[in-house]
Amino acid sequence: METDIYEEIARVKAEGKEAALVTLISASGSTPRGEGAKMMVLEDGSIKGTIGGGGIEKEVMEAALEVIRKGKPQRYKYELKKADEGVGMICGGDVEVFIEPVLQSPPLFIFGAGHIAHALSKMATMTGFKVTLIDDRPGFATPERFPEAQNTLTSGFKQAFDELRIGKAGYIVIVTYGHQNDEVVLEEALKTPARYIGMIGSKTKNHAVYESLKSKGVTEEQISRVYAPIGVSINAHTPEEIAVSILGQMIQVRRSA
Repeated sequence: METDIYEEIARVKAEGKEAALVTLISASGSTPRGEGAKMMVLEDGSIKGTIGGGGIEKEVMEAALEVIRKGKPQRYKYELKKADEGVGMICGGDVEVFIEPVLQSPPLFIFGAGHIAHALSKMATMTGFKVTLIDDRPGFATPERFPEAQNTLTSGFKQAFDELRIGKAGYIVIVTYGHQNDEVVLEEALKTPARYIGMIGSKTKNHAVYESLKSKGVTEEQISRVYAPIGVSINAHTPEEIAVSILGQMIQVRRSA
């Protein structure tokens, strides 16, 4: 059974999904299963394996979903008392479980390989993002300039979307060297199911981009997905400070429900 659990973990990771691994680390009294029993809870609420069934699994499943959301391991202790006490399992005894997240490294696509991108790529990699840099200027998005990045791509911004696979777990940061390029990237980004789309620029510039896209049929609902001006408000000025601001916002989104 435990081997099957680890095979399931590998399968979940390969499919780009997330889950939580539950391990029974302490069991006393007449508990359904012994120490070391494992169960995996998938992000859709389904389970693989068991730690004993009944009310305890329902409680643990809810806790596991919270662990997936927060991305932090937790220990929980449950008292198995009579039906009207504890978690309501008549077998009696106490159990303690350790729940650890099985998370993907979210892909981050940075369009524009200038100073902000240089700082953001390093910081994002340190916090668990898999970074891809895209720029249409030769010599900018290169492995030499971004050794920490998983991938670099020299391509036209619009054409890059034909080569990239941006799914619902993806993060897109638009920090190109011109407003026209930002608009090209944003138009294509809104066609993806990316979880986060952020664009640098002032409110005036962003409004002009939005109006141009609306004239092409982009809806207000689509535009509402965009975080712009990008980043959390920390009065950032330098490229490094702006990168911190952007990364902070991405982490907020990543840890949100």
